Amino acid sequence: MVNVEIKDQKIEKGVFTNRVILAFVFSMFLFFVLVVRLVQLQLVEHETYQTRSDKNRIEVQAIPPLRGSIFDRNGVLLADNQPIASLSIVRERVADIDNLIQVIGDLVGISEREVHDFNERLKHSRKPFAPVTLKESLTEKQVAIVRVNSHRLPGVAVDTEIQRYYPLGELFTHAIGSVRRITGDDLKELDKADYRGTKFIGRLGVESHYEVPLHGQVGHRQVEVDVVGRIARELDIEHPVPGQNLTLHIDSRLQIAAHNALVDLRGAIVALDPRTGGVLAMVSTPSYDPNLFIRGMSENQYSTLTKSADLPLFNRATRGQYAPGSTFKPIVGLAAISYGITTWEEQIMDRGWLKLPNQDRIYRDWSWKKDNSGGQGIVDLNRAIYRSSNVYFYSLGTRLTSDQLTGFAAQFGYGKRTAIDVDGAALGVLPSVEWKRRQKGEPWFPGDTVNMSIGQGELLATPLQVATVAMLIANRGRWVRPRMILSSDSQLFGADPPEKIANISGLEEKDWTRIIQSMEAVVHRGNKGFRQNGTAWNYIGRNIPYRMAGKSGTAQVVEIKQGEEYDEESLDERKRKHAWFMAFAPVDEPEIAVAVLVENGGGGSAIAAPIAREVIDAYLIPQLALNP
Repeated sequence: MVNVEIKDQKIEKGVFTNRVILAFVFSMFLFFVLVVRLVQLQLVEHETYQTRSDKNRIEVQAIPPLRGSIFDRNGVLLADNQPIASLSIVRERVADIDNLIQVIGDLVGISEREVHDFNERLKHSRKPFAPVTLKESLTEKQVAIVRVNSHRLPGVAVDTEIQRYYPLGELFTHAIGSVRRITGDDLKELDKADYRGTKFIGRLGVESHYEVPLHGQVGHRQVEVDVVGRIARELDIEHPVPGQNLTLHIDSRLQIAAHNALVDLRGAIVALDPRTGGVLAMVSTPSYDPNLFIRGMSENQYSTLTKSADLPLFNRATRGQYAPGSTFKPIVGLAAISYGITTWEEQIMDRGWLKLPNQDRIYRDWSWKKDNSGGQGIVDLNRAIYRSSNVYFYSLGTRLTSDQLTGFAAQFGYGKRTAIDVDGAALGVLPSVEWKRRQKGEPWFPGDTVNMSIGQGELLATPLQVATVAMLIANRGRWVRPRMILSSDSQLFGADPPEKIANISGLEEKDWTRIIQSMEAVVHRGNKGFRQNGTAWNYIGRNIPYRMAGKSGTAQVVEIKQGEEYDEESLDERKRKHAWFMAFAPVDEPEIAVAVLVENGGGGSAIAAPIAREVIDAYLIPQLALNP
């Protein structure tokens, strides 16, 4: 017999009802939690999530400012900006990137370096659908080829951006400097917000010194983007503030004339305006085209620039340090006058050589011969300048102390940076007792002062420093600091004006008159026999239409053994003496002071003096200067 359990309908109904009530309560609880959360999101945390949403939807993009232009004193454009076409690829729109690059290479040419740089850009800091540059500086023909073949190039675009451009290329490189690409090291020092979107920064010269006013202020725009980063629309824009334009003291006509005067020589020319200290010309040869560092260059071009023995990247005008040779003699003479060690009338016998007591070494005149002929005969300070008597200044060197000579020379800017806005200028070397002990661990010997008295030994100066000395003599000891900038000085220098330098002390007006007359005789004294001529008269003094004061110099590169004559022809070209000439004109009211250096050029009067005259002619007789 089978037992059948009969369910109690009342009990079953009660269980079901309880379950429904429990489910309803649980559902209401969940609904309540959802409502609370919605209220929290919509009311309490509304601003927080709206901000997060906007950050996902709205993007702020930097707009780089237009870099300020640079002009010469006559309004000639020296540094500008020009549109450059570049080819970029949006990776997300390309199925086969390698094949696409191959097609582009067949059309416009792509180097291995460009492909490498493109792949590096793809790896780092790239947003979806952001174009990545593959090739810069496309020619008009290349742009046309890309556009004609656009149906074969999915994801490829030709964009235009503004890049720095130097219209006169290598002629002004070492005068105004140039920009270079911003590196990782730069970004460690720069304010990233100010340089967002900027690819180049002033690296050398004026471009570097005045980077802040030239750069301008970055702008911004707000754009709405979709979920994959594509721009949907522009919401707001804050336009960038362009960089400030600069006007320099540089005279482009004179700069070109100076560059042409050096021709293919290794050397430098610096020309200053004695009235203002303005740099009228600054040339260093050989030079290079700074545009190569902006638009790019081949590996062969870069190797040629960096490995050349002639050092085209090196600014000899401001960084080259050379023994000043006889251009230093006027300073020695004035020092001896200042300390009462000699007078303008004192005479000595110059037999072509000098020996210090208890020494075997012979200090020779430039005219010395093996048979002991040479020398200048009876000389005073005036004749010692225009005939450049070594022996006379050796004699002064035996009577001047090291501290006296060094202290007096320091007033002329030796061993110092005196230019206001010439970045990277070398200090030169103004040796002293303490300097020699610190640098070489040796005492100062009397022979060191004797050597220094003719601008040799450890003494080193840059062409900029020698031009400054010429300017100071032209100004009769009145200091004006060399400067590049002509316009907006008060704004660019800020609240603190450039520090002034004290004028040369210890001399009377008549001393300045006499030294200038002696330097004038270097150029204009002639027709009275060779032994009485100024050292430069035969090379530049004939038929000169204005009065010039100058001083030649030769700086020894290798030591000549005792008893041996200097034989230029037997020496390797790079071991020959450096040639100097410093000058200013017109003598009565100087308008230009010049220093010329020719590396391994030999005698200063023979090669450097004609170059100096060519530069001064071009400035004082404008029709002789070449038009830019």
